[in-house]
Amino acid sequence: SPFFVLGEIVVNEVNFVRKCIATDTSQYDLWGKLVCTNFKISFITDDPMPLQKFHYKNLLLGEHDVPLTCIEQIVTVNDTKRKQKVLGPNQKLKFNPTELIIYCKDFRIVRFRFDEAGPESAKKVCLAIAHYSQPTDLQLLFAFEYVGEIYHNPAKKVNGIDPGGGGGGGGIGSASGQQTPLFETYSDWDREIKRTGASEWRVCSVNEGYMISTCLPEYFVVPSSLADQDLKLYSYSFIGRRMPLWSWNHPNGSALVRMANIKDVLQQRRIDQRICNAITRSHPLRSDVYKSDLDKCLPNIQEIQAAHIKLKQLCVNEPFEETEEKWLSSLENTHWLEYIRSFLKHSAELVYMMECKHVSVVLQEEEGRDLSCLAASLIQVMLDPYFRTIVGFQSLIQKEWVMAGYQFLDRCNHLKRSDKESPLFLMFLDCVWQLLEQYPAAFEFSEMYLTILYDSARISLFGTFLFNCPHQRVKESTEFAISKNIQLGGEKGLRFPCVWDWSLQFTSRDRLLFHNPLYIGKSAPCVQNGAVKTFKRSKKNYSSTLRGVPPALKNGIISEQEFLPRRNSLILKLKPDFLQQTESQSNSMEQYFRDWFAKPVDLHGVILPRVSGTQIKLWKLCYFRWVPEAQINHGGFITAFHKVSLLADEVDMLNRNLRQYKSNSSLQGNCSELDQSRLYFRASSLYDTSGAPDFLSSSFPFSPVGNLCRRSILGTPLSKFLSGAKIWLSTETLANED
Repeated sequence: SPFFVLGEIVVNEVNFVRKCIATDTSQYDLWGKLVCTNFKISFITDDPMPLQKFHYKNLLLGEHDVPLTCIEQIVTVNDTKRKQKVLGPNQKLKFNPTELIIYCKDFRIVRFRFDEAGPESAKKVCLAIAHYSQPTDLQLLFAFEYVGEIYHNPAKKVNGIDPGGGGGGGGIGSASGQQTPLFETYSDWDREIKRTGASEWRVCSVNEGYMISTCLPEYFVVPSSLADQDLKLYSYSFIGRRMPLWSWNHPNGSALVRMANIKDVLQQRRIDQRICNAITRSHPLRSDVYKSDLDKCLPNIQEIQAAHIKLKQLCVNEPFEETEEKWLSSLENTHWLEYIRSFLKHSAELVYMMECKHVSVVLQEEEGRDLSCLAASLIQVMLDPYFRTIVGFQSLIQKEWVMAGYQFLDRCNHLKRSDKESPLFLMFLDCVWQLLEQYPAAFEFSEMYLTILYDSARISLFGTFLFNCPHQRVKESTEFAISKNIQLGGEKGLRFPCVWDWSLQFTSRDRLLFHNPLYIGKSAPCVQNGAVKTFKRSKKNYSSTLRGVPPALKNGIISEQEFLPRRNSLILKLKPDFLQQTESQSNSMEQYFRDWFAKPVDLHGVILPRVSGTQIKLWKLCYFRWVPEAQINHGGFITAFHKVSLLADEVDMLNRNLRQYKSNSSLQGNCSELDQSRLYFRASSLYDTSGAPDFLSSSFPFSPVGNLCRRSILGTPLSKFLSGAKIWLSTETLANED
């Protein structure tokens, strides 16, 4: 039976629909009912899914469901009339469709056939899906409907959960059970100042009620020496009135600051000087300020979007039939990995400035709300082990993306009409995945966590990734509340469900997949002579694995002679600012990287990326999980993940037993504690520990069954379908209907 979320209503449905499961045969097709609601499209069937051994269950979505915000394009086909049409929001359809193909933003392609369905009903469902998946207004997104229902029926809290709570350590069993700070309050910023020891900085509240800038948070951190009056005065000169924002402080006193461009040319030098002086005064050594102009040294949002479109074409378009060589050169031609390399490389160079040169770094960008979100976050992940824990990472995204005004609505294109679409948030998660891949023991979270986080940005229930800035949430939801007669009380706008409240999407058992079994926490308890002591686990010498590797590879950041890009490649154009500086600066930076890579890695210190040729990889779990041909049964990284989990779980159990034994506690306590595993795969579980479970594959925990990624649909190769950025279809074999 179908499962509906609060506020969800069925808009249209059609019976006797076939969901196509395989590309070359209809023998596995499922029969059922296709339903369009105001939240998702759903396929309801009694048939069991063929060829599938495991299904990772999302509590908000059924096995065959696609959230409306995840739909990229809707194509209707009539194969007898040889007609096709890409359906926009308010279009008419002059033919009865025999087939519906849905292209999703996560690279899935889902296909339904209407051979036995009523032709009029089939047409109505297609039009309903087109209409509801391409809303004209932000307040038509499902989150508003859902929150409206909750405010009208307070008793109906989903799973007993309040919408918009801080959403804890994600409620994913983080040992401390901490809440994720949302940085909506004065106190969250104040705690972060104290955590990083930024004694010469203060929380400023001049923007309370968004009085000065609508694209800044209400509270942010500024140098103590800058008075509120001065800030108000300077704000007029910045684009978007976005005054400089403090991000983080290094223990040596160097600060990381984000700044928009100053548009007032006459005042530019004076204001710039005043701001830089204030930042210098906040440094214990009164060090200089180093400015990095991100617009000059990193790819822009249009280039990143173009690379993403090419990557999508490559991953969805018959990827595994051509020679590997050709595939790899096609991958290189997308420029996706090249851009990831440039973000990692530039961030590492700025880490050097803060760590070694002891200077404060200012990230300068036109509006200060795109590339600087990514660069600031990466620098902090490299420098601060707290941001490599689950709660820390979530707080980083709140602080540097959600609160700092990253335009999720436009960049994720939730309303399907933005020419400002660009997957910067995905690129950030990909950069973090590269670091996780290189230093698996340094991160508390797994690559499954990163992938699911990316998916959650396209479920229109959560307020976290729905808006362009905090002010937009307040303004739009206040308007909505007035129109729906909702009493807000003292609240600033409506409280939407928070994505960090993972219990809304997954059971506590499934949330254990977010935990990385290789992670080495800060310290582990050790029982010695009856007393529990804590000891630092020995650091793994990662550089030892690179012995015998050419030096260019070993210190990827430094020399790339052996991997010089082509003449017209972007890397050559992206010469970092450093190269304009003195030779000695560049030499000391190379020396810093050389020394760093020569030593064992301190997992609780700085981590730096290896960025030469082969060390930046394609994130296969994220991009290939829906491609049946790319799936390796009983293979992929998950097999190692499974084995390590069993070992780690056994160690945890032994530690627990030792503790129980030493403290002579009763057996009853033992049973309850045994169940406290932090891992999904347990040594004590029902599975036979000798072999891996049968359902493991390189796509785990996702299943590509029923996602059609290749060969032809109606004789048109998908490569032709995918040739356009917005329109994936070709007109070669089918007559287009206007």
